[in-house]
Amino acid sequence: MAQEEVASSGAIEKSSELLGIDINGIGEKIVEAVSLYGLSVLAAVIIFLVGKFIVNLITKAVRNVMEKRKVDASLVGFATSLAHALMMTFVIIAALTQVGIETTSLVAVVGAAGLAVGLALQGSLSNFAAGVLIIIFKPYRVGDYVVASGAEGVVEEIGIFTTTVVTLDHRTQIIPNSVATSGVIENYTKKGIRRLDITPGVSYGDDIRKVKKILEDIIAAEPRVLADPKPFVGVAEMADSSVNFAFRPWVKVGDYWDLFFHFNEQIKLRFDEEDITIPFPQRDVHLFQQK
Repeated sequence: MAQEEVASSGAIEKSSELLGIDINGIGEKIVEAVSLYGLSVLAAVIIFLVGKFIVNLITKAVRNVMEKRKVDASLVGFATSLAHALMMTFVIIAALTQVGIETTSLVAVVGAAGLAVGLALQGSLSNFAAGVLIIIFKPYRVGDYVVASGAEGVVEEIGIFTTTVVTLDHRTQIIPNSVATSGVIENYTKKGIRRLDITPGVSYGDDIRKVKKILEDIIAAEPRVLADPKPFVGVAEMADSSVNFAFRPWVKVGDYWDLFFHFNEQIKLRFDEEDITIPFPQRDVHLFQQK
C-alpha cells in the first residue's frame, strides 16, 4: 500500500510538472487565504446570527408591550415589521463590513431609496403618524360621538391612516388622520354626560313665571334627566318677537337624541294645554296714501 501511495504521489507531481502547476504554491495560498479571511467570515456569520437573535428579541418585546397597552392590532403588525426590517438592515451592513466589503455605497443607496420612498409617501406617512398619535393619546375612541374637521358622527373605526365616522343618517365618512387631528376635535362622549339645550320662545303677553314652572315640571317628570349637574331653566333672551328661555337638563350621552325629540314634543304639548303662545316672527306693514 505504501508503495502504491508513493507511486500515486509521484505520478501527480510529474503531471503537475508537465502542466506547469505548482501544487505546493497553491496549497500555501489556500492556507494563507483561509487564515486571512476565515476569521473575518466567521466573525461576520457570528455578527449576523447574534444580531438576528437580538433583533427578534427586541421585536417580540415591542410587540408584547404594544399588545399589553391594547394598541390597535394593525398598528402593532405594521410597527413591529418596520422596526424588524430596519434593525436587520443594520445587522447585515455590519456583517458585510466585517468581511471587508465596502458598504458606504450600499448605505448611500439605502438612504437615497428611503428618501425617495418618504417623499413619495409623504401624505401617507403624515396620516400614519397622526394615526399613531390618535391611538396613543386617544382624543376619541371607537363609539364616541365626535365633530372633527367638518365630519360629525359616531366613530366606527380608527385605522392606521384613516378614521371612519358614521353620521346619524348612516352616511359613512372616511377622514385622513392628519386632517382629523389638524383642527379642533369635539368629543361629546368622553365625559359620559351631555347638556341638552333647547330654546323655547313665548310671547311677551305670557306669564314668564308660569312658563318657567311648566318647563321645570317637564324636566322633573323625566327620570332620565340627571340630578347632578343640576338642570337649569331661565330667561335667556328678550328677542324681537319672543321671550326666549334656556331649557338645559343634563342627560347621559346615550339618551341625548331620544330626550331631545321628546322634550321638544312635550314643550309644545304643554304650551298648547296651558294656552302659552309660541310666537313667530311678524312684520307690520303700514301703507300711506301719497297725496
